[in-house]
Amino acid sequence: MKITIEISDRLLKKAKRLASKQGVTLRSFTEGGLRKVIEERSAKNQYKAQPVTFKGSGLSKEFRGASWDTIRGVAYENRKL
Repeated sequence: MKITIEISDRLLKKAKRLASKQGVTLRSFTEGGLRKVIEERSAKNQYKAQPVTFKGSGLSKEFRGASWDTIRGVAYENRKL
């Protein structure tokens, strides 16, 4: 697909120069840069949960050996959906 974008003359000159030094076309150089930025920014937007730990000896007696469905059911039994 062809598009038109405006970038500064200085930036374009630097990009052309570096692409030439690397022996690639300006198009492939630009596409590579866009891919990298998209990948980095997509990764930054992904939520990463922090581990949560508590002091104690694990699950209470009533939940030791219980399935996750059982534990979740008790946790949500009084909630209105």
